[in-house]
Amino acid sequence: MKESTNREQILTSIRNALIEVSEVPFPDIDMAGEVFAKIDDSDGIEVVFARELIASGGKFVYSENEKAFLEFLNDLMNKNDWPPIWCSTERIANLLKAGNIPHVTEAPDNIIIGMSTCERLIARTGSILVSSSDSHDRRVWALPDIHMVIAYSSQVVLSLKESLADLKIKHKGSFPAQTTLITGPSRTADIEKTLVMGAHGPKELYVFMIDDL
Repeated sequence: MKESTNREQILTSIRNALIEVSEVPFPDIDMAGEVFAKIDDSDGIEVVFARELIASGGKFVYSENEKAFLEFLNDLMNKNDWPPIWCSTERIANLLKAGNIPHVTEAPDNIIIGMSTCERLIARTGSILVSSSDSHDRRVWALPDIHMVIAYSSQVVLSLKESLADLKIKHKGSFPAQTTLITGPSRTADIEKTLVMGAHGPKELYVFMIDDL
């Protein structure tokens, strides 16, 4: 009698498991419930986001309005002698133009600073949810040495689950082809457990939160 192969043995085990349906060991478990520990958001989820962003290595700047944001950004660029900002959307270009902030809309050969908007800011992890529908060109957050994000306080949500639910409503069945979750600057410690910043993306991450509430 010919012995069955390992593949046949595995397939037989799978078929037998599907035939012999076992009872659910925990029938009353709440699969839709929150699995994370409750966080203290008494100061507001905007404060929670800022705290978690900074803990992950990002930089947080709060502005009362767009005018204050543009003034701060202008001072920051002059202080660091930075080249023009690359932005891939007309919305950002118009805002920077209003503040006389040097910028370009075509990607330069050497991208130092890229600026994007975002879909949501996730307070629990200090993460930024960006999408192809919002910023159009993923290079703007993947290639620059410095990634700057313009966001508004109304975009802050507590969890990733909440942010994805909001996106489904916002895009009404035409969900973005790509969504990316950014948590702090790019980093890796794969080589000899030495932390290297900017290995696979930006070395620095700025989030400018403009108050619109």
